[in-house]
Parts: sequence; structure tokens; C-alpha cells
Amino acid sequence: MCGISSLLASILDIVPLPAPGGPITTISIEFIINIHIKALLLVKDLPHLLFYGPPGTGKTTMALALAYELYGDKIYENVLELNASDERGIAVIREKVKEFAKTLPTVDVPFKLVILDEADNMTAEAQQALRRTMEMYTGTARFILLANYVSGIIEPIQSRCAVFRFTLLPKEAVIERLKYIAECENVKVNEEALEAIWEISQGDMRKAINILQAASAIESKVSVETIYRALGKVSPSVLKNILYEAIYGNFSKALRQIYELIHEQCVDPIDIIKAIHREVVSYTSQLKIPENMKPKLLFIVSNHHYRILRGSDAELQISALLAKLRKAANAV
Repeated sequence: MCGISSLLASILDIVPLPAPGGPITTISIEFIINIHIKALLLVKDLPHLLFYGPPGTGKTTMALALAYELYGDKIYENVLELNASDERGIAVIREKVKEFAKTLPTVDVPFKLVILDEADNMTAEAQQALRRTMEMYTGTARFILLANYVSGIIEPIQSRCAVFRFTLLPKEAVIERLKYIAECENVKVNEEALEAIWEISQGDMRKAINILQAASAIESKVSVETIYRALGKVSPSVLKNILYEAIYGNFSKALRQIYELIHEQCVDPIDIIKAIHREVVSYTSQLKIPENMKPKLLFIVSNHHYRILRGSDAELQISALLAKLRKAANAV
């Protein structure tokens, strides 16, 4: 069983606690649990809740932990969980949700619980129907809405909910959790690989765990190369060598390597462009680009990125980009 206590032990303090910023405040999971949620659970009462924030930050985990804490092994009788991106129409609200909300709970908690994941994908008509259902059945049901973007939830629903924002998890917390998982699963992973997972996931814990799992399925000793091979992405070290060759070495050789990446290894050209962008702005780049040149080079990179997105030939655009970078770097 996964209640509030076990949730607190597993993801405690993984979201930073900044200063309050108005009616909707960015707060840590520890703060949510200890100050707000636990106080409400003591009297077995909850307002309607709206959790919003980027994917992989613990919104669904928090909602399910609340449900287990309230209902224990009776959770499946008293909790309705729906993914609103799949069941997003007004019929779902009028039939499934309304029929569930009007029935009494089977435990001593005075209400049932409806969890609507990805609620910001619901249609406007469905949200209006949901608003009326929330008003009519407050005595027998509480709603927890989970969303990536609060702007996708209509204002009347927001005003009826206690709103909590979940932020991306900090680097230290993600790496610490990955180390714990690797130890439990007997997977060897070095620091460089953990850094690479962080760079790709950028605070999305779910994505970070999936990357580690995919890489460990290839090799029990996870390295940076293993991670990028598992994801079908170009390795940063390979791209750095190609970029250095294109700017300071044999330009034709670099173009042949780009051709192989795109046509033989099926690397997404957008990934190549993004990797070039990271290398141009990096403080540790071996390209040694002067700071006063970086704005101009970033404009060049973004221009070719845009052209690829608009349908231009990707290989031609990357080749032209490398030519411009070579010309700019050698003009210093």
C-alpha cells in the first residue's frame, strides 16, 4: 500500500520551496503534505484540488497517495480515475462521472474521490458540465484535477479548487533517485551517464527512469554511449568531434559523417541541430567560441533550425550551418 507516509519517504523534498508568489504558489511536496494535505486528512475532509505542472513531477503519485490514505484497500470502490485526454467529452462527465459522484462511499469518509488526469485536454463543454457536477455533488464527491497547463482549465473550475503547482525536480534529487533505483536493480551507472540522463530529462522524473530502464536493457553497465544508443540519439562526443572537424579540420570528412548519421544511423536532424546549439553555448566547449560571437552564431543556428521545421532539406541545411560556423570561427 502506498500512503502519504511512504510517498513522503520516497519523494520528500524533491521540489524546491521558493517564496510565495501570489494566490498560486510554487511549493515543495514536503510542504504540501505536512502543512496542507495532512491537516485536511486528519478531519477526513478535502476541498476540490487542482495539481498542475510539467510531466513527471509527481502529480498523479500525489493524487493516488491521497486516495490510498483515505480509503486503504477500499480504494477501487471509492475512487474513479480517468484520463481526460482519452475520455474528454461531455458524455463522460454526464454518464461516468455524474453516476459515480451521486453514490455514497463505502467507508467512513464522507465522500468519494474522482481523479481526472490531463484535465486540461477536456473540451470546454465537458469542463462546463464538470463545473456543474462539482457544485451539485459536493456532499458526496471530491475532485482532483491534474493538468500540465493551468491555462487549459476554465476559470470557474479553478476558483472552486485549491490550486497547487508542481515544479520540475532539481538535478540533485533526480540523480539521487536514479542512484537508488540503480542500486535496487543491480544496475551499474557512472556519474557521466547520470549527467546525460539529467540533460535529456530536464527534471522529468518519469522520463529519467524510463531512460535508465531502456539503457539498462542494453547493458548492465550503463554509460553515456549506452544511453544515447538506447534512445536512438547522436552521442555528444561523436557530434563534438564532427563539429570540431567541420570548423577546424577536414570539412568534407565532417559532411560525410553527417550524411552517415542522417541516412545510415537514422538520427533525427533536429537532434543534430539541438546538439550543435548546446555545443555553441557551452562554457566547456572545445570550440572556444568568444562570448561576443555567440549571439551571432545562435541566430545562425536558430535560422537553420526554423528552415528544417518549415520543410527544407535537413542535410542541406546542416551542411550550410556548418559552413557558416566555420567561416565565423575562422574569421576571429
